[in-house]
Amino acid sequence: MGFRLSAIVRAKQMLQLSPSASSVPKGCLAVYVGETQKKRFVIPVSYLNQAIFQDLLSQAEEKFGYDHPMGGLTIPCREEIFMDVISCLS
Repeated sequence: MGFRLSAIVRAKQMLQLSPSASSVPKGCLAVYVGETQKKRFVIPVSYLNQAIFQDLLSQAEEKFGYDHPMGGLTIPCREEIFMDVISCLS
């Protein structure tokens, strides 16, 4: 359990972008995650090809289609679930 928690914390620190920063590094993509309040994360585009991440993309497509309210890719899941997925990919 300790390893999983530390991996999640590391992934969160690596991915979370400060609210004042607006640029996204080359090879990365900003996504918004949350069921009610959305948080912005920056992820490598290589994650988009991973099957576990594609499940999240399917959820986003079912809920929003191609009209994302935040102006970017919005993933409608709890932040904890997103962090679990990201920690598996890191």
